[in-house]
Amino acid sequence: MKNIKNLKIQGNHNKPILIDVFFKETKQPKPIIIFCHGYKGFKDWGAWHLMAEVFAKAGFFFVKFNFSHNGGTAEQPIDFPDLEAFGNNNYTKELDDLESVINWISNNTDFRNEAKKEDISLIGHSRGGGIVILKSKEDARVKQVITLASVCDFEKRTATIGDLKEWKKEGVKYVVNGRTKQNMPHFYQFYENFIQNKERLDIKKATENLEIPYLIIHGNKDTSVLIEEAKNLKKWNPSSEFRIIDNANHVFNVFHPWKENSLSEELKSTTQICIDFLK
Repeated sequence: MKNIKNLKIQGNHNKPILIDVFFKETKQPKPIIIFCHGYKGFKDWGAWHLMAEVFAKAGFFFVKFNFSHNGGTAEQPIDFPDLEAFGNNNYTKELDDLESVINWISNNTDFRNEAKKEDISLIGHSRGGGIVILKSKEDARVKQVITLASVCDFEKRTATIGDLKEWKKEGVKYVVNGRTKQNMPHFYQFYENFIQNKERLDIKKATENLEIPYLIIHGNKDTSVLIEEAKNLKKWNPSSEFRIIDNANHVFNVFHPWKENSLSEELKSTTQICIDFLK
């Protein structure tokens, strides 16, 4: 098993994107999976590395990465040393970052014997689910898409960060990170960016118009993103596959840091359902 960590590429937004790849060296090109973390997430969170290994052992070329403005840095990719960057993040930056990663793997010559660039699937968790739905509709290189505990509406979340008048006046709103206890800033540009790109960021419209195989997975004990959101996605795309994971919370019963050597039962079955779907 080969695992190369913290490869650095430049995206469009003046901050590096850090990438990890996992694969079995076989000199045979393998289907590519690109995984997108969620809000207040990062590529090294919890058990994502163990999930990546399971996909690699199953014969995939697995890519996970940090969005350029997720709050991590090249030197410290875990957690959020760069809150200024976090405050300047927005949905279109994340779409651009994902495009940069797709471009990178599509044009990469180092992995040409291992990665099958004409077979790319996206997996997104939580907010990353919304991002992969939008990107799958925009980019014909994406052949299949999977969302895990995905949100179904960016507008609802963007406007509820707080009182809009006050947010505009102060220029910033803070959200407390329950785990790190940091006050995470959202600069007003986040709202402005959403309004300017509302049409492009319409998850419902993108879901209704998806023409590739789509798998929706959600836990029935998710209190962060309610299962109703998954049911909406299914309703908007009736040909999609919808699987409910019993007793799974928003992160499929994993937490950070994850000291175990194996996945939670809920994430294990989630990963297996993904593998069966992609194959």
